[in-house]
Amino acid sequence: MTLIYKILPRADWEAAEAAGKFEGSPVDLADGFIHLSGADQAQETAAKWFVGQQGLLLLGVEAELLGEALKWEASRGGALFPHLYRPLLPAEVVTRKDLDLDADGIPQLGVLTA
Repeated sequence: MTLIYKILPRADWEAAEAAGKFEGSPVDLADGFIHLSGADQAQETAAKWFVGQQGLLLLGVEAELLGEALKWEASRGGALFPHLYRPLLPAEVVTRKDLDLDADGIPQLGVLTA
C-alpha cells in the first residue's frame, strides 16, 4: 500500500463529502487533474503553496485504489508527482488530519507513511 496525500481547506473537503466527490481545487481544475503528493513531497508542497492558510486538512489516499486514473508525472524539479485524472471520492480517503501552522505559518504535516 502506497499512501499519497492531498492538502486542502477543510471547507472544500466538507463540501466534497456532501457532494459525494471532490472535483478539485481551482488549480486542479485549471490543470485538468487533482494534484497529490507522495509522503516525501507533501511537506514541501505545504510550505510552497499553503503558507498562512488556516483550517487545512491532510487527506491520505491509497494510491493503488485509484486505478488507471492516477498518473505519476514529472513536476517540481523533475520529481514524479501523483496526478488524479478524475474526481476523488470520500470513500477513497483512508486518513484525515487537521493541520496546524508553525511560527512561520507553514502547515506541519508530521511524520507521513509512504
